[in-house]
Amino acid sequence: MLPVSRLIRSVSVVALTASALLSVSPVHADDERTLSTKFGDVTLSGDPQRVVVLEDEALDTALALGLKPVATLATRGGSGVPAYLQERVGDIKIVGSIREPNLEAVFAVKPDLIIASSNLDKSQYEKLSMMAPTVVPEIAVGTPWKESVAFFGKALNREEQTQQRLDAITQRMAELKGKLPENTVLSVVRWNPQGPIVMSDKLFAGQILAEVGLKSPAIAGELEGRPHSDILSLENLSQVDGDWLFLATLNSDGQAALETAKEQPAFKRLQAVANGKAVAVDGQIWSSGSGMIAADSVLDTLAEHLVP
Repeated sequence: MLPVSRLIRSVSVVALTASALLSVSPVHADDERTLSTKFGDVTLSGDPQRVVVLEDEALDTALALGLKPVATLATRGGSGVPAYLQERVGDIKIVGSIREPNLEAVFAVKPDLIIASSNLDKSQYEKLSMMAPTVVPEIAVGTPWKESVAFFGKALNREEQTQQRLDAITQRMAELKGKLPENTVLSVVRWNPQGPIVMSDKLFAGQILAEVGLKSPAIAGELEGRPHSDILSLENLSQVDGDWLFLATLNSDGQAALETAKEQPAFKRLQAVANGKAVAVDGQIWSSGSGMIAADSVLDTLAEHLVP
């Protein structure tokens, strides 16, 4: 990787070149939009052509709006994009991991807009901002997922299209709510090698479950500011029991993990398991994902399994 000092000199040249181009291409005021970001307001103009997204939800949003970024990061637990987005994205440049973007690789794709994760630190932001306008959302556990999507849609200059898509999803949720049994409790559990954890009902999937009228187990609602519980002992599995149990993994071994879990006596005693209502789901959507494509997938799964 380039030394930071050399990288900064390189991106400074890019910044100067961009400035010169803007001086001969005047920006109309009605083409500007200002986003409130983690590191202050950022004003953008026009349609970005070479977008780098350093966040899975931003990638989902861009693809849902018919835009293909030039680069992204490897998703958590993988070496490429989330499996549910692979067919839409095709080949795409991977410029680092979720833990750390490769600055040299980002610079090489010549971005004109960078959409980063809320976890990006100030030093990385300052370096990325020298390459292209960089927007960093403020997203915490419990932030409404539709607000995050709207932020990304605005950054991409697709506000109206984003709202139309969100409205369609909201309408679909309302229709599904009318078909689901009342007072149904559904728990979302991620199965790790070390043991199971229950996901907070404040996360993306939990927000959708609430909007369609489903309930989460009490433990999922007690995780204030936390994405998931500590690892549960098999003796404490009864805390996640309900009418349905959706079991997620961050890899493609969800069904295998479910079959392994069913070998545990404590797991077999759960009401959902005993009634044949334990389902393996994609953890990259149900336990760590978000976005409009992900939302449609969640609704597809609920309709498939829960609608009488």
